[in-house]
Amino acid sequence: MPNKELDYNDFVEIADGVYWVGFADENAGLHCNPYLVVDGDEAVLIDGGSRNDFSTVMLKIMRTGINPKHITRLIYQHYDPDLCGNIPHMEAIADNANMKIISHYENNIFINYYSTKSPKQCIEALDYCYEFAGGRRLEFIRTPYAHSPGSFVTYDTKTKVLFSSDLFGSYDANWNLYTEIDRPCLDCIPQGVCPKTQKPCQVIGIWDFHKRVMPSTQTLRYAIRCIEKLDIAVIAPQHGSILNTPDSIMVVIERLKQLQDVGIDSFIAGINI
Repeated sequence: MPNKELDYNDFVEIADGVYWVGFADENAGLHCNPYLVVDGDEAVLIDGGSRNDFSTVMLKIMRTGINPKHITRLIYQHYDPDLCGNIPHMEAIADNANMKIISHYENNIFINYYSTKSPKQCIEALDYCYEFAGGRRLEFIRTPYAHSPGSFVTYDTKTKVLFSSDLFGSYDANWNLYTEIDRPCLDCIPQGVCPKTQKPCQVIGIWDFHKRVMPSTQTLRYAIRCIEKLDIAVIAPQHGSILNTPDSIMVVIERLKQLQDVGIDSFIAGINI
């Protein structure tokens, strides 16, 4: 569905059984995107959101028709408060004794500071996958230090949606749920205002985000190499816009592979980011 036809006050189904349940604010410079994956009467919430966004996220979850008690897993791909801040609220509303939190063990150490109520499962102990009762499979791919030691991404084998966490995120002064990046952006010189849309350049927003958030150029390139091996239909980042076309996925991957002076590399080089 085109961006102009979307109602951001409601959930948006971005693939079969995959829902964006995030908070849209045109004045925000950093959008957060929780996602709900539903299979039968079972649901998994990925990077559930901050404490302040809880009421919006939960209302959209309920509007999908899912009873919060059917949320069996909470997946957190790192431990920042914009993902994990509402864990106690989720636990209280879901009130599901069988609900567990899935993350990397490096993350679970810190997630315990949000709540110790729900048992923690480590992706290593799960053999890097979670399978719904109906057979739908989520696979976990490690992307260490992008941007935390325990960072990983999640791949839905049914829809080929990659939940990419902070990777492919953006500082989005020009935000829509779906990106406006397309093939001509590959050859364009990124500039402040896009000559095609007359809006802030989305490639620059992605570059700026990765330069500031990722620790180093080497870390980012390793993560991109891991992701390139996957057959991806949609990239759903925790921040910024969703990449929902082959061209947008290709362009952003190539642009990130070109990026220099990321994180500590820019500091050492004396570059002010």
